[in-house]
Amino acid sequence: MPHLVARDLGFAYPGRPVFRGVSFRVPDGARLGVVGENGSGKSTLLHVLAGESADGHPLAPSSGEVVRHGSLALVEQELRSPPGTTVGDVVRATLADVRAAADALDAAARTFDHDADAVGLGELTELLARAEHLEAWDADHRVDEALSRLGAPRDHARLLDELSVGERYRVRLACRLAERTDLLLLDEPTNHLDDAAIGFLTQQLAAWRGGVVVVTHDRQLLDDVATAILDLDPSMDGTPTLYGQPGYLSYRFAKNQALVRWRQRYTAERKRAAQLAERLDASYEGLSDEWRPPKGSNKNRRGTRARIHVKAADRLVQKLEAEAVEVPVPPLELRFPDLLAMSPGWDPGEPVVEVRNPRVGRRLDLPGTRVAVPPSGRLLVVGPNGSGKSTLLGALAGTLALGRGTRRVVDGARIGIVGQEESVPVGLRMGDGRLATGFDAYAREALDLLAAGALDPELLVPVAALGLLTEDDLDRPLAELSAGQRRRFELARALLAVPHLLVLDEPTNHLSIDLVDELTRALQATSAAVVVATHDRRMRDELADWPTLELS
Repeated sequence: MPHLVARDLGFAYPGRPVFRGVSFRVPDGARLGVVGENGSGKSTLLHVLAGESADGHPLAPSSGEVVRHGSLALVEQELRSPPGTTVGDVVRATLADVRAAADALDAAARTFDHDADAVGLGELTELLARAEHLEAWDADHRVDEALSRLGAPRDHARLLDELSVGERYRVRLACRLAERTDLLLLDEPTNHLDDAAIGFLTQQLAAWRGGVVVVTHDRQLLDDVATAILDLDPSMDGTPTLYGQPGYLSYRFAKNQALVRWRQRYTAERKRAAQLAERLDASYEGLSDEWRPPKGSNKNRRGTRARIHVKAADRLVQKLEAEAVEVPVPPLELRFPDLLAMSPGWDPGEPVVEVRNPRVGRRLDLPGTRVAVPPSGRLLVVGPNGSGKSTLLGALAGTLALGRGTRRVVDGARIGIVGQEESVPVGLRMGDGRLATGFDAYAREALDLLAAGALDPELLVPVAALGLLTEDDLDRPLAELSAGQRRRFELARALLAVPHLLVLDEPTNHLSIDLVDELTRALQATSAAVVVATHDRRMRDELADWPTLELS
């Protein structure tokens, strides 16, 4: 029996539809990958499937139904917990059902009378089967192994408040993998994982005995584990599409073909509509003063013929409109600005930025190392979690002070930065007390840069011109945007001042698959210098010809 069934599922916030017409089945062994543009409702879909909102309140679909069988676990992008929560608290809360199953079996076994309790034998058998299914006796070992393999803190006394966003996520993911639920829902699980951790996750998902639904931008993960792909972007009939053929390339080919057919049909119908409109206009002109029967002719007959022409044209137009498809909504397409390699007066042989012998606390120590990025230069920084990639990028960008070593940057160089964590608080408020929208935050950033002399007003990039967010989304408070939409906004902010150097830390996190493809092509072509640190295996393959610095 399938663990999860969605039938014609729809969801809408007041005044804002999110998705509709979602239907699929997830039986044992099925692993459904969910993709779609940022803001298409991927995370919302997971919450509807789980039956609870991000703050833990019950959540029901606006239309359709969800049928669940067995236990379910949801791993969200962000781990929310009360102050003072420890790693051990998360472990105990997550494994409560597993421990309860083991305790129930132990209690039943102690009181069971083999000679007199025939009824209790069935109960004992069920409890034993449940405990074996959950592998209850091995739970502590599984948690410890998962924490270790995912690179999460193993000290149960560690406070979550002291951990990074990535460490907190890995703690929750490790516990959920050890929990062995019948249905596992994952939201962008590879965002905070290095290669070794992704390998462990892939192994766990491929062997999962229940069903899996995973929202991901990771093209390699889709290839490795997905048995089907659900695309939440609208199709020709306005509903999402389920692609049963596994593999990212198969999905991409099928989607592109469907979009071509959609556009061809729309173009043909618009052409036919224009022809019918001309015919209708000509028919109506027959009733005007310009089409009067000559004196002495049968004017009643001529008038009847004109009305027949008009009615026939009207019927054809009505039939066409009834059968017509909606205008295809073009997906947001990145319009990367023309960035400058260097400014007038710069020495082309001088690096835009250079650090020597950098050390930053205990996070980075590279004695005898020089890292220099020339105009239009490229640098790919790789290495496991904790190796100092983000710290090095911060040192290059000037956002982290060096405890040892030197940093030199060309006078007047503009640097655009996308960090792993959001630099604009979602609760940012304007002077009148209202929550800041994307337009508000972008304007404030521009004014701050102008005041600091770090922005040429002739080169400012309008945020709406980038194709990263619609004007409607930019008019909404940042707090209402999805994690992926906020990530798009961070990328827009990095491009605002037309930087000479882009420093991007895990740039594919939270982005849609389509935008990841577009961004990769843009980074390969831009005249600006680019430094990228990423765990995205497909992006690393595509940037394999860049100079690479591997940290360990």
